[in-house]
Amino acid sequence: MVPVLIFGLSSVVTLGAALAVVTNKNILHSAFYLILAFVGVASIYVLLEAPFIAVVQVLVYIGAIAILIVFAIMLTRRLLSKDLIQRNAQWGLSALGATGLFLVLGWIVYSVNWPVKLLTVPEDPISVLGQELLSTYVVPFEIASVLLLAALVGAILIGRERE
Repeated sequence: MVPVLIFGLSSVVTLGAALAVVTNKNILHSAFYLILAFVGVASIYVLLEAPFIAVVQVLVYIGAIAILIVFAIMLTRRLLSKDLIQRNAQWGLSALGATGLFLVLGWIVYSVNWPVKLLTVPEDPISVLGQELLSTYVVPFEIASVLLLAALVGAILIGRERE
């Protein structure tokens, strides 16, 4: 009973924080709500008995990406000005598209008969994960690393000072 209550609390916090990310007018506050949403997701990973993924969630998303976003916001003070309009003219179309996507995905989740299997957890899941990443999923793993490298090079080129 307690894990169900913790899951409910974690999911409410995560969804509330995610909603606050997209509805908040202050971009810095949105970044802080994003960190709270990441903490909620990490707590759900803990409930799913995936402590490695929970730690990776905390280290990578909170410790690196979210803090990078906060630093980028703090370094670009122009985005924090009160007179900057932070809404796009097409927000209505975006909301309509997001609602449509939500309805289609909800219909898929409730209409498909999902098979359930009871599997045993391996003794050393981290080594199994490493073996799978470097054997079965080596191509997607390398594509993701090249994509991250390209994003890093692009960020360096955009962020460097112009002469």
